[in-house]
Amino acid sequence: MKQQYKQILSLAPKPFVKWAGGKRQLLPILSKYIPKKFDSYFEPFLGGGAVLFHLLSENPKLMCFVSDLNSDLILSYVTIRDRTEELILALENHSKNYFKNPKQYYYKVRESSPKNQIDKVSRLIFLNKTCFNGLYRVNSGGEFNVPLGRYSNPNIVNKENLLAVSHAIQSKNISIRCQDFTKALEVAQENDFVYLDPPYQPISHTAKFTSYTNDNFDYKDQERLFVEFEKLDSKGCKVMLSNSKSKEVLDLFSSYSNNIIEINSNRFINSDSKKRTGHSELLIKNY
Repeated sequence: MKQQYKQILSLAPKPFVKWAGGKRQLLPILSKYIPKKFDSYFEPFLGGGAVLFHLLSENPKLMCFVSDLNSDLILSYVTIRDRTEELILALENHSKNYFKNPKQYYYKVRESSPKNQIDKVSRLIFLNKTCFNGLYRVNSGGEFNVPLGRYSNPNIVNKENLLAVSHAIQSKNISIRCQDFTKALEVAQENDFVYLDPPYQPISHTAKFTSYTNDNFDYKDQERLFVEFEKLDSKGCKVMLSNSKSKEVLDLFSSYSNNIIEINSNRFINSDSKKRTGHSELLIKNY
């Protein structure tokens, strides 16, 4: 058993949920532009945590300040950190019931609104693993509204990765909070690295994506983000931002045009798979 546990802890942690705009597939590109040396790491739009886990696999003792405005997501990180075994048992129960009658059980869980911490988090992960396209989305009332996906054998529990994630974020050097990005970045200092990965500015009317939280991130928020980018730049932080290749973003960050990199990406939000390819997005840096 000890040997098996050692093998699990040697695994590199990966995102435990599929999150719209997740960066796991872009890591080979993003990692080329991450500064070689910096002090603390800040990520105020944490999502699935692909960049965080990448950095922790390289430096487990890294001081990290990560946050997100989605309270259910942050509760998931905290629960995986503090109560992994209980969460795994709850997910195993979901998995057993799901395979008896996938459709009936999925919609029963989707309609439920548990108050207990373990039940709330296991519900989020279960729905994320079994819903259409693995997409977390809530309506204006804050209700999860994605239909059942078409999976023959979804990996609902993924015990090894949950344990690897738990181990990675146990460190006292990692702060995990639910807060707005401006609040999260107040303590960033010179030579800290800040990665900003906000909900993207829509490039067309049809690209509008109903929110991760029931508070939409609109153009005024993009403007707030630009002000924050400039503030961090003036402090001497190293800042990298991902966003869509849209006129609004290019205009907003025109003063940083020498450090704007266009990268190709495939996005998996669109329900029409033919429209998921050939997208360009921007990486904007101040270094």
